[in-house]
Amino acid sequence: MGMNEFGKYFLFFLTVVSFTQCARKSAPTGGLKDTLPPVMINAFPKMNTVFFDKKKITITFDEFIKLRDLSKQLIISPPLEPYQYKIKPQGTVSKKIQIELLDSLQEGTTYTFNFGESIVDNNEDNPLPFFRYALSTGAIIDSLEITGEIIDAYERITEPYTSIHLYPIDSTFNDSTIFLKKPFYATSTLDSVIYNFKNLRPDTYEIIAIKDVGGNYLFDQNLDKIGFLEKPITLPGDSILNFRIFNEIPNLFWTRPFFINTNQIGFGYYGEADISAIEVKSKVPRNFRYLINKSRETDTLNFWFRGDKLDSLKFGIKEKDTTRLFNVKFKKLLRDSLVINPFTKSPMGLLDSFKIESNLPLVKINLDLINIKGLDSLAVPFEASLDKNYDRLSLFYDWLPNDDYKVELYPNALIDFWGNTHDTLKFGVKTKPIEDYGNIFLQIIREDKDPFVLELVNLKGESLRRFDVSNELDFYEFKYLLPGNYLFRYIKDKNGNKKWDTGNYLKKIQPEMVYYSPDTIELRANWDINQQLKIPAVAEIFSVPDSLDINIKKEIPLALDSLEILNK
Repeated sequence: MGMNEFGKYFLFFLTVVSFTQCARKSAPTGGLKDTLPPVMINAFPKMNTVFFDKKKITITFDEFIKLRDLSKQLIISPPLEPYQYKIKPQGTVSKKIQIELLDSLQEGTTYTFNFGESIVDNNEDNPLPFFRYALSTGAIIDSLEITGEIIDAYERITEPYTSIHLYPIDSTFNDSTIFLKKPFYATSTLDSVIYNFKNLRPDTYEIIAIKDVGGNYLFDQNLDKIGFLEKPITLPGDSILNFRIFNEIPNLFWTRPFFINTNQIGFGYYGEADISAIEVKSKVPRNFRYLINKSRETDTLNFWFRGDKLDSLKFGIKEKDTTRLFNVKFKKLLRDSLVINPFTKSPMGLLDSFKIESNLPLVKINLDLINIKGLDSLAVPFEASLDKNYDRLSLFYDWLPNDDYKVELYPNALIDFWGNTHDTLKFGVKTKPIEDYGNIFLQIIREDKDPFVLELVNLKGESLRRFDVSNELDFYEFKYLLPGNYLFRYIKDKNGNKKWDTGNYLKKIQPEMVYYSPDTIELRANWDINQQLKIPAVAEIFSVPDSLDINIKKEIPLALDSLEILNK
């Protein structure tokens, strides 16, 4: 082989090796992540078309897309029933959205298909926010707009996805329309608290905001929060409208009473329970007695009774102008034994009560059989009160810091409705050193001197301390608090009943105003924090029940002379 031929073969070998190396697969080195949403490149008929008379709409995008949470995100105005249209893709990917209209549209009407954030690209799920397709079956596209903010009237944080409904004020509209008929226009805040109504026609409207839990475009009083304006609106006119949404007190409705246990019957209800609605219709023995309290876990009233043995009870429950009759038959079950547990957790605040919880109603407390002892083992004087629900006893003493208390209850200290008591009980609770607590001092700045309720709350909104009587300086001390995160809640108590009152749509009553401190207060041990809370004289911003009063029935004689606390 000559040099020239050798050179040719050598060059050929290098070429093959080079080609092989280039052809080998290698791991991708990566690149910029796709963060761009899909882009509409074409629509047929075109966007904002007039004199629309087609049966199908096709919208084309620059990449493959899919529809996510379409049933939740899509808002059609005026609303169409699900059987009136079909949308693709559903569960697949495509570069096109097809809307097939299976029913005729109203004449001379602008329709909008607001897809919310349901349109996402197939690779990275990048959403195309607030995509809207509009058409008109008439000569013009309606162009009026309304925008605004939706906030919760009581809660500090407003949940997203609130619907806003518009109803033309015509001969068919009345106050019941929102319960029975779908709105002419609808939109949603989606994942924010801001809404934007577009493509509205000039008219006079009733406008409401609702948390449409059922997704049926109707106001379900037992489920939905609602916000409203006192008067209808006229368009064109004000284009910024804000709402405070709230739960109404539902109309009272009773479920069928049910047997729970020997000497206990449950009365389930929706709304605000009225104990006076329950009547015993059976003939009962002379020693028959009963009382009623509320379950703390469910919307149920517990009907407790005692006396000679019965196998059933008949009840009448008043509802509006009628009385519903029920018969509850008993089963053979043993009544629960009295169980007493501590409700207060350790360590305890220096200004807190030590609470004891009972599973059965208590009717007699003997303080001589209750002892509280500190580290020195000496008994201390204390005060006691029994909750109106007959299931919690509060013991209060000027607790000392850095102490270890023992609470002792001897037999017959607590006696339940049936005269039963407990064995000797011993509970322990500690307090921290004084430097482990902190203090918050609050100065309220307000232009009025109206009634109010001021609460120190945790981040869950649970009330920890409260004032409902003002002082001359509007300066309030919250002392000996455990370290943690706190907020202030200020309720404008318009009717002076020392609680927050909700609103009512039919009665056109707005809920009482609620304000929260703007920032979380982070309290640390051994800190003093001074705060100011400014309350607007007029509702400038959106920011954003007492326990059931249990009464013993008196229609049937009650031997509850033993319902007392025996003082030491």
